[in-house]
Amino acid sequence: MSSSFLSRRVMLAGMGVAMMAPYGVARADGQVLRIGIIAGEDEDVWRVVAENAAKEGLTLKIIPFSDYNAPNEALAEHELDANAFQHGPFLEAQNKAKNFHIVPVGNTYLSPIGLYSRRWKSVAELPNKAVIGVPNDPTNEGRALLLLQKLGLIKVAEDAGLVPTALDITENPRQISVKEMDAGMVGRALPDMDAAVVNTDWANKAGIDLQKERIAQEAPQNNPYVCFIAVNETDKNAPWVSKLVSAFQQDNVKQALAQAFHGAVVPGWS
Repeated sequence: MSSSFLSRRVMLAGMGVAMMAPYGVARADGQVLRIGIIAGEDEDVWRVVAENAAKEGLTLKIIPFSDYNAPNEALAEHELDANAFQHGPFLEAQNKAKNFHIVPVGNTYLSPIGLYSRRWKSVAELPNKAVIGVPNDPTNEGRALLLLQKLGLIKVAEDAGLVPTALDITENPRQISVKEMDAGMVGRALPDMDAAVVNTDWANKAGIDLQKERIAQEAPQNNPYVCFIAVNETDKNAPWVSKLVSAFQQDNVKQALAQAFHGAVVPGWS
């Protein structure tokens, strides 16, 4: 691990960004690649990916982060070789805001965002003036509002694209109250609301029963929120990239995804 990367770890720790020690599968003749992921279920999945990659001569050093902004910052500074944690709208916003030149190179999985409730058994049962929590970051709030629109609860302005906010709601016939909250808190606040749109990872962390308490979710077909492996644009044609993608897109990784996420995610490749 480079001294610059170690320095960054110290700096991030000082900013309150938790990072876990890297791990991987070593191979004496293998090329070493540093892969940034989000701590949690993905760690179990990437242990299997690292084993697959070792058979192709790649040694993966898996570096878990707890801050969703940090993996792209580290990749842009070439302190990572690749990361795997984000979908297209998130990357597009980061590239634009921070002048990154990061590109997707291979799909990993789709984690459908869901609408959950402990008070009601279906969308049809939601009452007028229901309070529905949504994440307050631009990408996930837009995703949540588009789901509510798909379910017929609201309409948002077409020119808002994939990132509408509550201010873009143009029709609200049932007078739904949209409560914007931090993505990590909206699931925990579910008992205090009629329903909440929660990302799968945060739903798991909040103790939500994904099968029993989910009353709706995104459709997987043509979904723009499929996650992927990403690299700096200058590396997109490097020989190791296709090997890394192939190491993920394997049947044993599908099994690892099913086990780690309890069936809540969908593989992003055929």
